[in-house]
Amino acid sequence: MAAVLALGCCLATGRELDSVREAAARGGWSAATRLPGSYLTVARTGTTTRIAGDRAGVITVYWCMEGERVMWATAAAPLAAYCHTSPDLAVLLAGFSVRGVDVLAGQSHFEGVRRVPPGWALVLQPGHRPRTEPVPAAVTELSFAEGARMVSERMTTAVARRAAGAGPLSVDLSGGVDSGTVTSLAANTGPLLAVTYTDSRMGEQDDVLYAERIAAGQPHITHEWVHGTRHSVRHFDGLTEPATLPITDTPSFTLGLLAIKQAQLAPATAYGSRAHLTGRGGDDVLDAVALMVIDQYRAGHRTEAIRRAVALARARRCAVHPLLRQAVRTQRARYPQALTALAQMLDGPRDLHRPALTPPWETLRWCGVTSSAPWLTRSGRSAVADLVAHRAAEADPLTTPGAVHERLALEVMGDGHATYDQIVRQQWGLPLHAPFLDTPVVDVCHAIPGWERNRPGDFKPLARAVFTPAVPAFLLNRRTKTAFTGSVYAGLRANAPALRRILSGSVLAEAGLLDASRAVAALDGAVRGEPAPLASLHALIVTELWLTTLPTARDAWWEKTTTTEKEATR
Repeated sequence: MAAVLALGCCLATGRELDSVREAAARGGWSAATRLPGSYLTVARTGTTTRIAGDRAGVITVYWCMEGERVMWATAAAPLAAYCHTSPDLAVLLAGFSVRGVDVLAGQSHFEGVRRVPPGWALVLQPGHRPRTEPVPAAVTELSFAEGARMVSERMTTAVARRAAGAGPLSVDLSGGVDSGTVTSLAANTGPLLAVTYTDSRMGEQDDVLYAERIAAGQPHITHEWVHGTRHSVRHFDGLTEPATLPITDTPSFTLGLLAIKQAQLAPATAYGSRAHLTGRGGDDVLDAVALMVIDQYRAGHRTEAIRRAVALARARRCAVHPLLRQAVRTQRARYPQALTALAQMLDGPRDLHRPALTPPWETLRWCGVTSSAPWLTRSGRSAVADLVAHRAAEADPLTTPGAVHERLALEVMGDGHATYDQIVRQQWGLPLHAPFLDTPVVDVCHAIPGWERNRPGDFKPLARAVFTPAVPAFLLNRRTKTAFTGSVYAGLRANAPALRRILSGSVLAEAGLLDASRAVAALDGAVRGEPAPLASLHALIVTELWLTTLPTARDAWWEKTTTTEKEATR
């Protein structure tokens, strides 16, 4: 006998559910994790229960022990409150001060609360300690042509079934390939509202032209424009009263965009939308990270890999030789070696000095520090060094750099979408969807080698192979990508007093782990228009807000109820 539960946005038909239940009864429980949608899977076969989130980390499983009893949930904060544990400050520090490191692995943002990594399952058996195991892969490696056919089918299903069951539907339409693809696929199913956000700086870019053209070509689209400058909304607005901010399970970059998101989603809520689709995750599945050039070399495609490295240097407008030297160093090292070297550097006596803008060849390192690493105190560096050293001891020596960075980037996007969805549901009661992050879509895209998904001089060839003719050719042939740094700088300048207060009252600084004056100096440089580590500043600000606002008392999450004798004996 087998029982299967799919909790969340599962888009499976009754026949598909019957099929995976039958497969679970035969021992193939993992089929239940590959249905269309984004959901939690609970599969019981005999006395064994397996619990798994999705592949991207939008839905993550956490667990802890209370005596001999296992408690699990899809949020870590309630478990931490129940067990009276605190945020793990080393994990939080590492989250914005190092890159290329699996900071969380089996940990969470709280001490004592464990995390089941995406793509793994929590296994519970009577009389045994809980353990985790990888979910068997649905597909291993696909050719470009095979994968394209499967991606087309799975993305069409992901969008069409959401549209069919949602009621009034809305979408983000930025004008980029990813949002434009989701919009076009949704418009093929019926009426929808497409919302395009812009401002006085973004209005000078190509996005608005593409968005307008996509909407004009679809009779089912009602197109709404939201102009941030006219609405007087900017990055980092609304952070003056942290106690009023929405609560998320992990630090959320969306907190820095609250006012913008409110303006952007207002037309969708006025429209009565029951589901809002986004193109989030498109870059993570249709494209590939720069380090795939090393994976390509290791796979035996050496000449092509060298050509790709040269093309990468030209595209990044940097000298070829420094980039090739770094590629050689990365190719010769193993992941545990690289992590050990990073831990030693962090724990070393020398001060860390990092430029605000990362040199292009740095993207070909296994791992490294970010521009915010110099903000850490000696104690902060030691805490992060210890965490990295533990990851080095656990790291797979046979893994490849492209595979590591691709997985980490996907998990960051999955977590970012999860917290964005939490905020939007709390604030405006609107569910958010990211079809590109569905497990069936991720599985197939990542089974296509990264160097096939990313080809020199050809932007997102997989999108063109998959979505022609459902998506306009002019969009799939787009070669430009809009940068938003000008809008971020403007938001930093306008909200500098509130941001200085957040950084000056840093919880991490009070713990002796961060030199707040250095972070404030970086903020002041950005206000003056100097090159600044924008991502690091954003990450530190939302981390401090999360530490300040998160309720950790047990009674904030849990309540006691009385049970009648009759109920207790059921």
